[in-house]
Amino acid sequence: MKNPYQVIEANIFKIIDETPNIKTFVLVPEQPLSFKTGQFMELTVPGLGEAPFTPSGDLSKGEELEFTVMKVGLVTDALHVAKVDEPLGLRGPFGNGYPLQKFEGKDVLIIGGGVGLAPLRSLLYTLLAHPSKYKRILLRYGARTPEDLLYKEELKQWQEKIDVLTTVDHGDETWAGNVGVVTTILDDPDIDIAQAAAVICGPPIMMKFVTLRLLDLGFKPESIYLSMEKNMSCGFGKCGHCRLGNFYVCKDGPVFTYEKLKGLPEIWD
Repeated sequence: MKNPYQVIEANIFKIIDETPNIKTFVLVPEQPLSFKTGQFMELTVPGLGEAPFTPSGDLSKGEELEFTVMKVGLVTDALHVAKVDEPLGLRGPFGNGYPLQKFEGKDVLIIGGGVGLAPLRSLLYTLLAHPSKYKRILLRYGARTPEDLLYKEELKQWQEKIDVLTTVDHGDETWAGNVGVVTTILDDPDIDIAQAAAVICGPPIMMKFVTLRLLDLGFKPESIYLSMEKNMSCGFGKCGHCRLGNFYVCKDGPVFTYEKLKGLPEIWD
């Protein structure tokens, strides 16, 4: 059995500035690591600590791993001043990932908010590698401002392959798209809702109102998939920081259907 405490060294190969406070780090581990889209890993800054992140890259690239990181705390602050070739550490992968087989033959509606598009990017790569398995793939994505949109060039490329709509909370003189929260671009998705799956990742308040909107549109609770990356710490259910009802997010998730969580009062905390 693999030792869950074992840290594998990985060097920073490339750093991409996505927004003023978000960077993507391309890492090369000392040994190839595979993951299922939606699983997460523990990323270690030597001598400082570790934090959980979901890989944002293409899972078929076993020799490289990408992590898109927002600057929000001690570990992420250190990552944002790291340089190419610096060593980091990796543990994992952990968690269950997205149930791809349950998406086959269905319309797949992907909804992201802010840096929540990072794990969804990995999912998009996976779906787009086998588009014939799915009826339609749709992306709805929102950010605070045009400057805060992730993967700007890839969004343009995805628009040529799938149905993509974006929105921002506050526009500027360069923005010609929708202005408003992400629920404002969910009306009339033009899919067979009875035979569709919806996948949501973003800030808890965004996930709450997107879920309520999807229920209003007719989505079944068991067809709504939430990425609940909540307060995860150790990665394998020992510290208890990610306890959600009777679930441990790091072990039983981070992907849950709304059907499993809908009765829990702390779901959106």
